[in-house]
Amino acid sequence: MAEKKTKLAEIKTKSTTVSVEDFINNVSEEQKRKDSFTLLQIMKEATGEEPLLWGSSIIGFGNKRYKSPNTGREVDWFRIGFSPRKANLTLYLITSLKEHATAFEKLGKHKIVGGCLHINKFEDIDLDVLKEIIKNSLNGK
Repeated sequence: MAEKKTKLAEIKTKSTTVSVEDFINNVSEEQKRKDSFTLLQIMKEATGEEPLLWGSSIIGFGNKRYKSPNTGREVDWFRIGFSPRKANLTLYLITSLKEHATAFEKLGKHKIVGGCLHINKFEDIDLDVLKEIIKNSLNGK
């Protein structure tokens, strides 16, 4: 009996050559724009890598092969990233958020939704705790 092959859908969100700085400069809300540049610098320092715009709105650092625990599908993705969404800054930590439970208690005002960390503005959080969460995410902790 012939083995049935299935074609996996190609990932829609890919890295682009669009300028990250231009993208952030077009964020309409001044505070979110300022916080985005701060987060950009924090992630640059943590990763030692230059950011790329993924799709139309995610700023990602580095590359890794990500395997979905649900489907087993593998895709090229970023190691860590964020997006200045209309409602808040969304951080993609690419590690289990449960691993950061203690740090989240010290972080300040935030939400965890769908595996992402959401922050309204940096004045609501402890930036040193956020830097530690980012560092630990990159180290797989």
